[in-house]
Amino acid sequence: MNLNDFERTQYTGLYKSKISHPTFGKKYVARFQLNKKRYMKVLGYDKVDSLTDINAYNLLEEYKSSLSTPSKLTKQGIKSSKKSIIKKDINTNEDKAKKIKDENKFLNSIIGNYKDIDLSILQAGIQKVYDGAQMQKYQIELIKMQKYLEKSGKKMIILFEGRDASGKGGAIRRMTRYMNARHYRVVALGKPTETQKGQWFFQKYIEHFPTGGEAVLFDRSWYNRAMVEPVFGFCTPKQYEIFMEDVVNFEHDLVRQDIILVKLYFSVSKAMQLERFESRRTSPLKQWKLSEVDLQAQDLWDEFSEKKYEMLKRTSSRSAPWNIVRSDNKHKARMESIKIVLNSVDYDDRNYALDFDADDNINISVQKELSRMRKKRDY
Repeated sequence: MNLNDFERTQYTGLYKSKISHPTFGKKYVARFQLNKKRYMKVLGYDKVDSLTDINAYNLLEEYKSSLSTPSKLTKQGIKSSKKSIIKKDINTNEDKAKKIKDENKFLNSIIGNYKDIDLSILQAGIQKVYDGAQMQKYQIELIKMQKYLEKSGKKMIILFEGRDASGKGGAIRRMTRYMNARHYRVVALGKPTETQKGQWFFQKYIEHFPTGGEAVLFDRSWYNRAMVEPVFGFCTPKQYEIFMEDVVNFEHDLVRQDIILVKLYFSVSKAMQLERFESRRTSPLKQWKLSEVDLQAQDLWDEFSEKKYEMLKRTSSRSAPWNIVRSDNKHKARMESIKIVLNSVDYDDRNYALDFDADDNINISVQKELSRMRKKRDY
Protein backbone atom coordinates (compact mmCIF):
# COMPACT_ATOMS: atom_id res chain seq x y z
CA MET A 1 0.00 0.00 0.00
CA ASN A 2 1.19 3.56 -0.72
CA LEU A 3 0.27 7.02 0.57
CA ASN A 4 -2.51 7.40 -2.00
CA ASP A 5 -4.37 4.57 -0.25
CA PHE A 6 -4.63 6.61 2.99
CA GLU A 7 -6.58 9.65 4.08
CA ARG A 8 -6.01 12.12 6.90
CA THR A 9 -7.94 11.93 10.14
CA GLN A 10 -8.70 14.79 12.51
CA TYR A 11 -5.64 13.75 14.51
CA THR A 12 -2.20 15.04 13.72
CA GLY A 13 0.03 12.33 12.30
CA LEU A 14 -2.76 9.73 12.03
CA TYR A 15 -3.93 8.37 8.69
CA LYS A 16 -6.41 5.59 7.95
CA SER A 17 -6.57 3.42 4.86
CA LYS A 18 -9.32 3.83 2.28
CA ILE A 19 -9.05 0.16 1.27
CA SER A 20 -8.27 -3.06 3.13
CA HIS A 21 -4.67 -4.20 3.30
CA PRO A 22 -3.99 -7.20 1.00
CA THR A 23 -1.73 -9.07 3.44
CA PHE A 24 -2.77 -7.89 6.91
CA GLY A 25 -5.73 -10.27 7.06
CA LYS A 26 -7.57 -7.90 4.70
CA LYS A 27 -8.13 -5.46 7.58
CA TYR A 28 -8.16 -1.69 7.38
CA VAL A 29 -4.98 -0.19 8.77
CA ALA A 30 -3.70 3.09 10.14
CA ARG A 31 -0.36 4.83 9.62
CA PHE A 32 1.38 6.81 12.31
CA GLN A 33 4.24 9.23 11.95
CA LEU A 34 6.72 8.25 14.63
CA ASN A 35 10.15 9.89 14.85
CA LYS A 36 9.72 11.15 11.28
CA LYS A 37 9.30 7.55 10.04
CA ARG A 38 6.23 5.86 8.67
CA TYR A 39 4.90 3.22 11.02
CA MET A 40 2.01 0.84 10.23
CA LYS A 41 -0.36 -0.67 12.79
CA VAL A 42 -3.17 -3.20 12.14
CA LEU A 43 -6.26 -2.01 13.97
CA GLY A 44 -8.45 -5.06 13.36
CA TYR A 45 -11.53 -3.10 12.27
CA ASP A 46 -13.43 -4.52 9.31
CA LYS A 47 -14.74 -1.17 8.05
CA VAL A 48 -13.24 2.32 7.73
CA ASP A 49 -16.20 3.92 9.49
CA SER A 50 -15.49 1.71 12.51
CA LEU A 51 -12.57 4.04 13.28
CA THR A 52 -14.68 6.28 15.49
CA ASP A 53 -13.50 9.25 17.51
CA ILE A 54 -13.35 7.13 20.65
CA ASN A 55 -11.31 4.44 18.87
CA ALA A 56 -8.97 7.08 17.58
CA TYR A 57 -8.79 8.67 21.03
CA ASN A 58 -7.75 5.32 22.53
CA LEU A 59 -5.04 5.14 19.91
CA LEU A 60 -3.96 8.62 20.91
CA GLU A 61 -3.64 7.49 24.51
CA GLU A 62 -1.60 4.49 23.46
CA TYR A 63 0.67 6.45 21.18
CA LYS A 64 0.54 9.86 22.92
CA SER A 65 4.28 10.26 22.52
CA SER A 66 3.84 10.58 18.75
CA LEU A 67 0.34 12.06 18.40
CA SER A 68 -1.11 15.35 19.57
CA THR A 69 -4.75 15.83 20.64
CA PRO A 70 -6.70 17.92 18.08
CA SER A 71 -8.86 20.86 18.95
CA LYS A 72 -11.91 19.45 17.19
CA LEU A 73 -12.60 16.92 19.92
CA THR A 74 -13.14 18.59 23.30
CA LYS A 75 -12.61 16.91 26.65
CA GLN A 76 -16.34 17.23 27.32
CA GLY A 77 -17.06 15.42 24.06
CA ILE A 78 -14.67 12.66 25.00
CA LYS A 79 -16.30 12.29 28.45
CA SER A 80 -19.78 12.15 26.89
CA SER A 81 -18.66 9.52 24.41
CA LYS A 82 -17.05 7.46 27.16
CA LYS A 83 -20.24 7.66 29.27
CA SER A 84 -22.25 6.48 26.28
CA ILE A 85 -19.93 3.50 25.81
CA ILE A 86 -20.03 2.62 29.53
CA LYS A 87 -23.85 2.78 29.49
CA LYS A 88 -23.92 0.55 26.41
CA ASP A 89 -21.59 -1.96 28.12
CA ILE A 90 -23.83 -2.02 31.21
CA ASN A 91 -26.89 -2.73 29.06
CA THR A 92 -25.00 -5.48 27.22
CA ASN A 93 -23.92 -7.09 30.49
CA GLU A 94 -27.48 -6.95 31.80
CA ASP A 95 -28.72 -8.67 28.64
CA LYS A 96 -26.08 -11.38 29.03
CA ALA A 97 -26.99 -11.89 32.69
CA LYS A 98 -30.68 -12.21 31.80
CA LYS A 99 -29.85 -14.74 29.06
CA ILE A 100 -27.77 -16.85 31.47
CA LYS A 101 -30.55 -16.68 34.07
CA ASP A 102 -33.13 -17.83 31.50
CA GLU A 103 -30.87 -20.70 30.39
CA ASN A 104 -30.39 -21.82 34.00
CA LYS A 105 -34.14 -21.69 34.55
CA PHE A 106 -34.67 -23.81 31.42
CA LEU A 107 -32.11 -26.41 32.55
CA ASN A 108 -33.70 -26.54 36.01
CA SER A 109 -37.09 -27.20 34.43
CA ILE A 110 -35.64 -30.25 32.64
CA ILE A 111 -33.25 -31.85 35.12
CA GLY A 112 -33.82 -30.02 38.40
CA ASN A 113 -30.83 -28.52 40.16
CA TYR A 114 -28.28 -29.55 37.54
CA LYS A 115 -25.45 -27.95 39.56
CA ASP A 116 -25.67 -30.88 41.99
CA ILE A 117 -25.22 -33.42 39.17
CA ASP A 118 -21.83 -34.94 38.38
CA LEU A 119 -20.65 -33.08 35.27
CA SER A 120 -19.34 -36.27 33.68
CA ILE A 121 -22.79 -37.85 34.02
CA LEU A 122 -24.44 -34.74 32.59
CA GLN A 123 -22.00 -34.67 29.67
CA ALA A 124 -22.53 -38.39 28.98
CA GLY A 125 -26.30 -37.88 29.00
CA ILE A 126 -26.13 -34.99 26.54
CA GLN A 127 -23.80 -37.00 24.28
CA LYS A 128 -26.22 -39.93 24.38
CA VAL A 129 -29.08 -37.70 23.21
CA TYR A 130 -26.92 -36.35 20.39
CA ASP A 131 -25.79 -39.85 19.36
CA GLY A 132 -29.38 -41.08 19.37
CA ALA A 133 -30.52 -38.24 17.13
CA GLN A 134 -27.67 -38.96 14.71
CA MET A 135 -28.46 -42.68 14.61
CA GLN A 136 -32.19 -42.17 14.02
CA LYS A 137 -31.49 -40.81 10.53
CA TYR A 138 -29.91 -44.14 9.59
CA GLN A 139 -32.55 -46.17 11.42
CA ILE A 140 -35.09 -44.55 9.09
CA GLU A 141 -32.99 -45.87 6.20
CA LEU A 142 -33.14 -49.37 7.73
CA ILE A 143 -36.94 -49.19 7.60
CA LYS A 144 -36.72 -48.26 3.90
CA MET A 145 -34.35 -51.16 3.32
CA GLN A 146 -36.70 -53.55 5.09
CA LYS A 147 -39.64 -52.39 2.95
CA TYR A 148 -37.53 -53.03 -0.15
CA LEU A 149 -36.78 -56.58 1.03
CA GLU A 150 -40.50 -57.19 1.61
CA LYS A 151 -41.44 -55.75 -1.78
CA SER A 152 -38.74 -57.59 -3.74
CA GLY A 153 -38.96 -60.85 -1.80
CA LYS A 154 -35.21 -60.88 -1.20
CA LYS A 155 -33.68 -62.72 1.76
CA MET A 156 -31.01 -61.29 4.04
CA ILE A 157 -28.65 -62.86 6.61
CA ILE A 158 -26.46 -60.74 8.89
CA LEU A 159 -23.79 -62.42 11.02
CA PHE A 160 -22.60 -60.70 14.21
CA GLU A 161 -19.29 -62.13 15.37
CA GLY A 162 -16.62 -61.03 17.82
CA ARG A 163 -15.17 -61.75 21.23
CA ASP A 164 -17.26 -61.54 24.38
CA ALA A 165 -18.20 -57.94 25.29
CA SER A 166 -17.32 -56.69 21.80
CA GLY A 167 -20.71 -54.97 21.37
CA LYS A 168 -22.63 -57.43 19.19
CA GLY A 169 -25.84 -57.36 21.22
CA GLY A 170 -25.97 -53.57 21.47
CA ALA A 171 -25.47 -53.23 17.72
CA ILE A 172 -28.30 -55.69 17.04
CA ARG A 173 -30.67 -53.79 19.34
CA ARG A 174 -29.92 -50.45 17.65
CA MET A 175 -30.26 -51.98 14.21
CA THR A 176 -33.66 -53.57 14.86
CA ARG A 177 -35.13 -50.93 17.17
CA TYR A 178 -37.61 -49.48 14.66
CA MET A 179 -37.77 -52.33 12.16
CA ASN A 180 -41.00 -54.26 11.58
CA ALA A 181 -40.78 -57.25 13.94
CA ARG A 182 -42.90 -59.37 11.58
CA HIS A 183 -40.18 -59.32 8.94
CA TYR A 184 -36.97 -59.88 10.89
CA ARG A 185 -35.71 -62.38 13.46
CA VAL A 186 -32.75 -62.42 15.84
CA VAL A 187 -31.28 -65.90 16.29
CA ALA A 188 -28.93 -66.76 19.17
CA LEU A 189 -28.49 -70.52 19.38
CA GLY A 190 -27.43 -72.10 22.64
CA LYS A 191 -25.54 -75.28 23.39
CA PRO A 192 -26.29 -77.92 20.71
CA THR A 193 -28.66 -80.73 21.67
CA GLU A 194 -27.73 -84.39 21.33
CA THR A 195 -29.78 -84.52 18.13
CA GLN A 196 -27.98 -81.51 16.67
CA LYS A 197 -24.61 -83.02 17.54
CA GLY A 198 -25.44 -85.92 15.22
CA GLN A 199 -26.53 -83.66 12.34
CA TRP A 200 -24.59 -81.94 9.59
CA PHE A 201 -22.99 -78.97 11.34
CA PHE A 202 -24.75 -76.27 9.28
CA GLN A 203 -28.18 -77.89 9.59
CA LYS A 204 -29.19 -76.22 12.86
CA TYR A 205 -28.50 -72.81 11.32
CA ILE A 206 -30.28 -73.53 8.04
CA GLU A 207 -33.47 -74.22 10.01
CA HIS A 208 -33.51 -70.52 10.94
CA PHE A 209 -32.76 -69.11 7.48
CA PRO A 210 -35.05 -66.32 6.18
CA THR A 211 -37.97 -66.68 3.84
CA GLY A 212 -38.65 -64.18 1.04
CA GLY A 213 -38.79 -60.58 2.29
CA GLU A 214 -37.25 -61.43 5.65
CA ALA A 215 -33.98 -60.60 7.41
CA VAL A 216 -32.35 -62.87 10.00
CA LEU A 217 -29.66 -61.56 12.35
CA PHE A 218 -27.42 -64.21 13.92
CA ASP A 219 -26.01 -63.22 17.32
CA ARG A 220 -23.02 -65.52 16.88
CA SER A 221 -23.27 -67.96 14.01
CA TRP A 222 -21.67 -71.02 12.46
CA TYR A 223 -18.35 -69.25 13.10
CA ASN A 224 -18.53 -70.54 16.67
CA ARG A 225 -16.69 -73.50 15.19
CA ALA A 226 -13.89 -71.22 13.99
CA MET A 227 -13.19 -69.58 17.37
CA VAL A 228 -15.11 -70.56 20.51
CA GLU A 229 -15.38 -74.32 19.97
CA PRO A 230 -11.71 -75.06 19.19
CA VAL A 231 -10.45 -72.79 22.00
CA PHE A 232 -12.64 -74.49 24.63
CA GLY A 233 -12.30 -77.98 23.16
CA PHE A 234 -15.95 -78.24 22.08
CA CYS A 235 -14.90 -79.70 18.72
CA THR A 236 -12.08 -81.90 17.50
CA PRO A 237 -9.19 -80.59 15.36
CA LYS A 238 -10.62 -82.60 12.46
CA GLN A 239 -14.08 -81.01 12.82
CA TYR A 240 -12.42 -77.59 12.91
CA GLU A 241 -10.47 -78.23 9.71
CA ILE A 242 -13.50 -79.62 7.87
CA PHE A 243 -15.44 -76.47 8.77
CA MET A 244 -12.63 -74.15 7.65
CA GLU A 245 -12.43 -75.97 4.33
CA ASP A 246 -16.20 -76.07 3.71
CA VAL A 247 -17.50 -72.71 4.94
CA VAL A 248 -16.35 -70.58 1.98
CA ASN A 249 -18.16 -72.82 -0.53
CA PHE A 250 -21.21 -72.99 1.76
CA GLU A 251 -21.46 -69.19 1.84
CA HIS A 252 -20.77 -68.92 -1.89
CA ASP A 253 -23.82 -71.13 -2.52
CA LEU A 254 -25.96 -68.91 -0.29
CA VAL A 255 -24.96 -65.80 -2.23
CA ARG A 256 -25.43 -67.63 -5.55
CA GLN A 257 -29.01 -68.38 -4.48
CA ASP A 258 -29.63 -64.63 -4.16
CA ILE A 259 -29.32 -64.40 -0.37
CA ILE A 260 -27.80 -61.11 0.81
CA LEU A 261 -25.08 -62.19 3.26
CA VAL A 262 -23.36 -59.61 5.49
CA LYS A 263 -20.58 -60.72 7.86
CA LEU A 264 -19.68 -58.33 10.69
CA TYR A 265 -16.75 -58.91 13.04
CA PHE A 266 -16.64 -56.59 16.08
CA SER A 267 -13.00 -56.15 17.09
CA VAL A 268 -12.57 -55.06 20.71
CA SER A 269 -9.24 -54.40 22.44
CA LYS A 270 -8.12 -56.46 25.42
CA ALA A 271 -8.17 -53.41 27.72
CA MET A 272 -11.71 -52.45 26.70
CA GLN A 273 -12.94 -56.02 27.08
CA LEU A 274 -11.58 -56.07 30.64
CA GLU A 275 -13.24 -52.71 31.38
CA ARG A 276 -16.61 -54.02 30.17
CA PHE A 277 -16.25 -57.25 32.15
CA GLU A 278 -15.57 -55.18 35.27
CA SER A 279 -18.68 -53.10 34.55
CA ARG A 280 -20.72 -56.30 34.28
CA ARG A 281 -19.28 -57.63 37.51
CA THR A 282 -20.01 -54.52 39.58
CA SER A 283 -23.36 -53.45 38.09
CA PRO A 284 -26.49 -55.27 39.37
CA LEU A 285 -28.13 -54.38 36.04
CA LYS A 286 -25.44 -56.15 34.00
CA GLN A 287 -24.35 -59.08 36.16
CA TRP A 288 -26.61 -61.45 34.24
CA LYS A 289 -24.39 -60.89 31.19
CA LEU A 290 -21.31 -62.31 32.92
CA SER A 291 -20.81 -66.01 32.16
CA GLU A 292 -18.18 -68.63 32.90
CA VAL A 293 -16.89 -68.21 29.35
CA ASP A 294 -16.49 -64.45 29.94
CA LEU A 295 -14.38 -65.08 33.02
CA GLN A 296 -11.89 -67.08 30.94
CA ALA A 297 -11.82 -64.76 27.91
CA GLN A 298 -8.97 -62.58 29.20
CA ASP A 299 -6.79 -65.55 30.16
CA LEU A 300 -7.41 -67.14 26.76
CA TRP A 301 -6.90 -63.91 24.80
CA ASP A 302 -3.91 -65.19 22.82
CA GLU A 303 -5.66 -68.46 21.95
CA PHE A 304 -8.69 -66.54 20.65
CA SER A 305 -6.39 -64.21 18.71
CA GLU A 306 -4.77 -67.14 16.91
CA LYS A 307 -8.17 -68.50 15.85
CA LYS A 308 -9.41 -65.04 14.90
CA TYR A 309 -6.38 -64.55 12.64
CA GLU A 310 -6.94 -67.88 10.89
CA MET A 311 -10.67 -67.25 10.52
CA LEU A 312 -10.25 -63.83 8.90
CA LYS A 313 -7.42 -65.05 6.70
CA ARG A 314 -9.13 -68.21 5.42
CA THR A 315 -12.86 -67.40 5.36
CA SER A 316 -13.07 -63.90 3.88
CA SER A 317 -13.98 -64.33 0.21
CA ARG A 318 -15.02 -62.09 -2.66
CA SER A 319 -18.63 -63.27 -2.46
CA ALA A 320 -18.77 -63.15 1.37
CA PRO A 321 -16.11 -60.81 2.78
CA TRP A 322 -15.65 -59.98 6.45
CA ASN A 323 -16.38 -56.41 7.56
CA ILE A 324 -14.15 -55.52 10.51
CA VAL A 325 -15.71 -53.03 12.94
CA ARG A 326 -13.47 -51.71 15.70
CA SER A 327 -15.80 -51.54 18.66
CA ASP A 328 -14.05 -49.83 21.58
CA ASN A 329 -16.33 -46.86 20.86
CA LYS A 330 -19.83 -48.35 20.99
CA HIS A 331 -21.68 -45.57 19.19
CA LYS A 332 -19.24 -45.38 16.29
CA ALA A 333 -19.22 -49.17 15.95
CA ARG A 334 -23.03 -49.27 15.83
CA MET A 335 -23.14 -46.49 13.26
CA GLU A 336 -20.61 -48.23 11.02
CA SER A 337 -22.36 -51.60 11.25
CA ILE A 338 -25.64 -49.98 10.18
CA LYS A 339 -23.91 -48.27 7.24
CA ILE A 340 -22.36 -51.57 6.14
CA VAL A 341 -25.77 -53.24 6.11
CA LEU A 342 -27.41 -50.33 4.26
CA ASN A 343 -24.64 -50.28 1.66
CA SER A 344 -25.19 -53.98 0.94
CA VAL A 345 -28.69 -53.33 -0.48
CA ASP A 346 -29.70 -51.09 -3.37
CA TYR A 347 -33.02 -50.08 -1.79
CA ASP A 348 -35.47 -47.42 -2.95
CA ASP A 349 -35.72 -43.79 -1.77
CA ARG A 350 -32.24 -43.66 -0.21
CA ASN A 351 -31.47 -40.34 1.49
CA TYR A 352 -28.29 -39.34 -0.32
CA ALA A 353 -27.90 -36.30 1.93
CA LEU A 354 -26.60 -38.71 4.60
CA ASP A 355 -22.98 -39.80 4.77
CA PHE A 356 -22.74 -43.49 3.86
CA ASP A 357 -18.94 -43.50 3.49
CA ALA A 358 -16.97 -45.76 5.81
CA ASP A 359 -15.05 -44.31 8.74
CA ASP A 360 -11.57 -45.67 7.98
CA ASN A 361 -10.69 -45.64 11.69
CA ILE A 362 -13.64 -47.89 12.58
CA ASN A 363 -14.60 -49.88 9.49
CA ILE A 364 -11.37 -51.42 8.25
CA SER A 365 -10.39 -54.06 5.73
CA VAL A 366 -9.46 -57.63 6.60
CA GLN A 367 -5.97 -57.03 5.20
CA LYS A 368 -5.44 -54.05 7.51
CA GLU A 369 -6.66 -55.99 10.55
CA LEU A 370 -4.40 -58.94 9.77
CA SER A 371 -1.45 -56.59 9.27
CA ARG A 372 -2.14 -54.92 12.62
CA MET A 373 -2.30 -58.29 14.36
CA ARG A 374 1.02 -59.37 12.84
CA LYS A 375 2.78 -56.15 13.83
CA LYS A 376 1.50 -56.29 17.40
CA ARG A 377 1.94 -60.06 17.55
CA ASP A 378 -1.69 -60.13 18.65
CA TYR A 379 -2.57 -63.47 17.08
